[in-house]
Amino acid sequence: MTSRPNIVLILADNLGWGEPGCYGGGELRGAPTPRIDALAAEGLQFLNFNVESDCVPTRSALMTGRHPIRTGAVQSVPAGLPQGLIPWERTLGEIVSGQGYATALFGKWHLGDKPGRFPNDRGFDEWYGIPRTTNESTFTSTPGYDSSVVPLPQVMEGRRGEPSRDVAVYDLEMRRRIDGDLVDRSIDFMRRQKAAGRPFFLYVPLTQLHYPTIPHRDFEGRTGAGDFADSLAEMDHRVGQLRDEVAALGIDEETLFLFGSDNGPEYRRPWRGTAGFWRGTYHTAMEGSLRVPFIACWPGRIPPGRRTNEIVHIVDLFTTLARVAGGEVPKDRPIDGVDQLDFMLGRQEKSAREGFVYYIKTELRAAKWRDWKMHFVWETEPNEGANHLETPYLFNLIKDPKEETDVNSFEGWVRGPIRRMVLEFQETLKTHPPIPPGAPDDYVPRTTG
Repeated sequence: MTSRPNIVLILADNLGWGEPGCYGGGELRGAPTPRIDALAAEGLQFLNFNVESDCVPTRSALMTGRHPIRTGAVQSVPAGLPQGLIPWERTLGEIVSGQGYATALFGKWHLGDKPGRFPNDRGFDEWYGIPRTTNESTFTSTPGYDSSVVPLPQVMEGRRGEPSRDVAVYDLEMRRRIDGDLVDRSIDFMRRQKAAGRPFFLYVPLTQLHYPTIPHRDFEGRTGAGDFADSLAEMDHRVGQLRDEVAALGIDEETLFLFGSDNGPEYRRPWRGTAGFWRGTYHTAMEGSLRVPFIACWPGRIPPGRRTNEIVHIVDLFTTLARVAGGEVPKDRPIDGVDQLDFMLGRQEKSAREGFVYYIKTELRAAKWRDWKMHFVWETEPNEGANHLETPYLFNLIKDPKEETDVNSFEGWVRGPIRRMVLEFQETLKTHPPIPPGAPDDYVPRTTG
């Protein structure tokens, strides 16, 4: 890259593939999404953008370009041990900041909740949001909640070189307000960087549509279709606010604007989401868990009105955005993300990847390659009981998007390249053993090569 474009990355929480209008939802979900739909029309809409199993692993993959089996940043960490990423990991914030970018995170972090692991310790100049997850907002309204045993959940803020601090209790009313606050702070940040003439990386991990899926009071009753639809309408509005500010600042053509989701749809009722065409929710290896909405818009650089079913994975954002900012990815560790910038810009027809492996926590669940997916463990709904398969199931996702018909008997040739991809990945785990979940700050991975 010859210039240093701005980067705005909005990451929704548990937004299923089938929720926005441009993915078949919108009105069908009780809430038109005109701003997200317009963004898709102005840029590149991904139909096969893939993530990890749930919140922590996906955010880890984004920030490190490494599958979470490597980083130890899995959802469940033993009680009393530190959560998130060890300091040895290099984050996207650190790489972009190293190129002179102003960096900010406004939203849900979920990659560390102690000094040394907050966003302002990991490459972000400033942050405001929640260190963990949105369901903690229910704690204070739960009968029997004891703050002497489980501390009050907090909204926090921090700046580089200073301690992060608590600023508000994260209760249900704050849960309603917080995405509005995140956008207000994001707009202020962009205005300040524009005035200073400094390129910026703005990461906005929203809290909607994670449970409890309840809207800002300004959107309560807006759709007439209940809290979930009102929350979807609010999310669409927040995306529009940020897009409008980029335009108002006159930096459209200088800004790569990205919108996506961290996971497949919420599975808890009454907030159950939908993956639309696909089957399943997050916390599984079903296609509805892996595929999420993702849109890239960059006027003058990304041709408008494109849609693609090429496979892209969230680890690729690490490598791609490092290149956009002029940075280099670490050479001393396996990086799973591949550079997709030329593909995004329309310079090449095909994605730079053909497939990927899929772990939940430390267990290999599936592998996806071209139009096929192989399941090694079968679980269609979270917590319904995982069936470890003696003979893996093989599905052709073009012919069978609901993953209902095993094609081992007549498309079995596909097992060869999938097995090779899996074995090659597992060999790298032998050379670079995974970081154990809950590893302390001073943990330094070893290599065996």
